[in-house]
Amino acid sequence: MSKQTFLKGTLILIIAGFITRVLGFINRIVVARYIGEEGVGIYMMAVPTLVLAITITQLGLPVAISKLVAEAEAKGDQRKIKKILVVSLTITGTLSLLFTPTMIYLTPYLAEMFRDSRTVWPLYAIAPVVPIVAISSVIRGYFQGKQNMRPAAISQVIEQVVRISLVAILTSVFLPYGIEYAAAGAMISAVIGELVSLVYLGAMFKVKKKIKIRRNFVKSVQNGKETFQQLMNIALPTSGSRFIGTIGWFFEPIVVANSLAIAGVATALATKQYGGLTGYALPLLTLPSFITFSLSTSLVPAISEAMANNQLKLVEHRLQQAIRLSIVSGGLACVVLYVFAEPLMTVMYGSSQSAIFVQIMAPFFIFHYFQGPLQAVLQALDLAKAAMINSLIGAAVKTALIFALATRPSLGIMGAALAIVIGIMLVTLLHFGTVLKVVPFTIHVKEYVKSLVTMILAGITGYVAYEHLFTNSSLLLKLILSLLLTTLCYCVLLFILRLIEKEEVQRIPYVGAFLAKFIPVK
Repeated sequence: MSKQTFLKGTLILIIAGFITRVLGFINRIVVARYIGEEGVGIYMMAVPTLVLAITITQLGLPVAISKLVAEAEAKGDQRKIKKILVVSLTITGTLSLLFTPTMIYLTPYLAEMFRDSRTVWPLYAIAPVVPIVAISSVIRGYFQGKQNMRPAAISQVIEQVVRISLVAILTSVFLPYGIEYAAAGAMISAVIGELVSLVYLGAMFKVKKKIKIRRNFVKSVQNGKETFQQLMNIALPTSGSRFIGTIGWFFEPIVVANSLAIAGVATALATKQYGGLTGYALPLLTLPSFITFSLSTSLVPAISEAMANNQLKLVEHRLQQAIRLSIVSGGLACVVLYVFAEPLMTVMYGSSQSAIFVQIMAPFFIFHYFQGPLQAVLQALDLAKAAMINSLIGAAVKTALIFALATRPSLGIMGAALAIVIGIMLVTLLHFGTVLKVVPFTIHVKEYVKSLVTMILAGITGYVAYEHLFTNSSLLLKLILSLLLTTLCYCVLLFILRLIEKEEVQRIPYVGAFLAKFIPVK
């Protein structure tokens, strides 16, 4: 099996993540165009339950598997790798058998908590995803631990291609019966996408693996007590951190719906407003995070291997790389989303009603873009418990603020948006503070000032271009030209201010060697 370098593995995931996010965005646009803000609201109320189901089923095992497989691979211990896989499959399989019927039974009660009985059908549609995710999470963790990111990356693309191929068909078929059935159709397309992705991962696993899982499977489970404990020592705190965040997200639509009801907003309007925030604005704001997610996925095995070999300087180097690349990529995202919020929403969804959420939240989402890498570092350094506590504090503060702000008629749904931003900022700062206590990390203030200057100058360029340079063009052409000019300005400033390294640019396929010529050696 080919082992990829940290940057190469990250680059593969970034490319796949970009394709996946673009396809996912097309999927959301199709859903929005077919069922509107109210239908999207119904769909988005069910999505946190989907994520919670996946979180419980995975139990934090992908990160644990990735870390332990990376350490076993460094020692050449193939028997250990087999035990990791066998025990992990047993855990996730058992959980899926228990959780699936429980989820089906609780669905009507969940719909009542959301104050909108129409959510019952999308919730029922979620149930089949549990056993699918149970298996695919183990295989993904195995490949990530081997530092072979290609199978996981391709599986993500396959999932989105299948989903986007089906979503228009299923929403059209079910729409005549009501928007709640159309929302369920959109959810079914996601489940089928996961299934096809699992089929691909299974095929790749069968081809690439050097061990035979089925041989002496029961014996491996019986002798896997130590492996089980090792997995749980990493997985439970990791799962706890994600579980807390997911629980917070699960309660979010419940708290928002009830808060808006207290503020005097009718149920249908509340669902529509929630759809505008979480189905229109937040997907656009989180779109650039595919880069930092890719960094996070590559960081865990890379730092785990470095720690196993006692290479502390390499650990700091990887962390510096991840944070710098997160700020560089996230900075451009913040500029684009803030300056072009209204035209972006109009072009994508045919409505700019939710643009105000994007514009208010965009400047603060830089914290979201490097939260993932920081959490990955904490997990790789066996500090998942600290990450869990940080997430708990952030989720508690966010939920409390949603209720405190959204119940005010003067704020309403905007109060929920502000609470979400404050929660993100708090968790990121807590993660960063925890990392600083453990890793010998140097804060290069000059680099952050340069990044801020780059963002401001690129933002001014984009604003002037959109408002004054391309006034005679159509909305779409005007937006595209302004975006290109803003991006060009941002990239030129990155080169001039030396915010990216020559080595990193050289690894970009096809054009890297050419672009690297323009970057001076630091």
